[in-house]
Parts: sequence; structure tokens; C-alpha cells
Amino acid sequence: MSQIAEETREFTWKGRTGPFSVRLTPKVFTPSLTSIVLAEAMEVNGGEVVLDVGCGSGVLAFVAARLKAAMTYGCDLSTDAIRVALHNAARLGLSERTDFRAGNLLEPMADVQADVIIGDVSGIPDPVARATGWFPDGRGGGPTGAELPIALINEVYARLRPGGRLYLPTGTIQDEAQVLRAAQETFGEKNMSKLVEREFPLPASITESDGVAKLIADGLINLKRRGSRVLWRLAVWSCRRV
Repeated sequence: MSQIAEETREFTWKGRTGPFSVRLTPKVFTPSLTSIVLAEAMEVNGGEVVLDVGCGSGVLAFVAARLKAAMTYGCDLSTDAIRVALHNAARLGLSERTDFRAGNLLEPMADVQADVIIGDVSGIPDPVARATGWFPDGRGGGPTGAELPIALINEVYARLRPGGRLYLPTGTIQDEAQVLRAAQETFGEKNMSKLVEREFPLPASITESDGVAKLIADGLINLKRRGSRVLWRLAVWSCRRV
């Protein structure tokens, strides 16, 4: 079993196919509410090949493996995340049906053809990431939160088999319209379907950030107030390659 030298903590995944425990380090992103909703929404059939982009600690890859995927690959820009994911796969007895590689987006997966791609890369704008402290390095998915998801969408056809599908989360916390336009240009609007929507709270103090306030003023993100609460909406889309 691979070793993790840094300080670790246990995290219990209580979403689909759970509960099971993984180990995290301070440099690895903690599975989020988006991860839970995406896991519930995605369809993985027995014998399929799954590719989890931005895999972090490996949780969604492990969900896919437990749903009887023939093989699940995970990739992440963070070498720390890959080391943690490999360690967690060994702990869970899933090393033979998972493979984790470090690299930018789909770059390390040139030899993989997948039936399912899980596109849970950061769609959080950098100002929101800094204001919330959600990310270990303080950086999100670009100035508007659309940049990283669009970069993934632009690469995805080469790794996705005909008839395969990309599961894509979008939200009003990012420039969602840009992401959806990119997905429609790649897949065609008729090959996209919204699977689920959920609302989640944000810290009320988030609107005190000058960077976040500018994103709101420019109409790039759309947060809702309900009483004293600030809410954003998440959607998960199935994008099918014809």
C-alpha cells in the first residue's frame, strides 16, 4: 500500500455506494456537496470504462468502481491528490480496477477511451475560491469559473467513445452560460439533458468580497437571497456523444 507522509485525516463518504472512508491531506480537496449530487445523478453500467477528471482523493472513481465499472481512471493536476487516491484505492481493495495519473485535464489519458467521463473539475471563480477558502491553494477554475470546464469540454471528444456521456456540473456560482454554450457547441443541444438541480447555501459574508461583488455586478454569477441566506444553484447535465 502506498504511504502518505503528511498529516492525514479520515473522511467518511456517505453518498452513493457509501459509507466508506478515505484519507485526505491538507493539500487535497475535500469531497463536496457537488460530488454527492453528481454521484447520485450519474449512470454507470457494469463493464463500462469510466474516467474521473479532477479526481481529488478518488471518491467518485471509487463510486464508479463500486457500481461495477470494468475500469475507472482518475486524473488530477495535483500530484498530492494522485498519491492520496492511490493510497485510498489500496485501502478499499480497488487497486486492480482503478488507475490514477497526474496531469492537466485529459493530458495523461491519451491511451484511454471511456464510456463515461465525470467532469467534476473546478468551476468556481477564483474570487469565490479565495472568499470561501474551499480550495487548499486558494485557486478555483479561472476568473469566471468557466475557463477550466470549457477547457475540459474542448478535449473530451477525443477520450469519449461514440454513445458515451460526459456528466457535467454547472452552477449559478460561475459564468454558467459560457459553459453551457461550449457544451452545446461540442455535443449539440439535443444531446444534452439536465438530470438534477439543487440549491446550496454560501457564507453570507461572500458578498463582501470586492471580486465576488464585481462578478455579480457584471452578471456573471447569480446568487439568490432568501432571508439572511445566500444561495447558489447546482445543475448536473448528461452530455452524450453521438
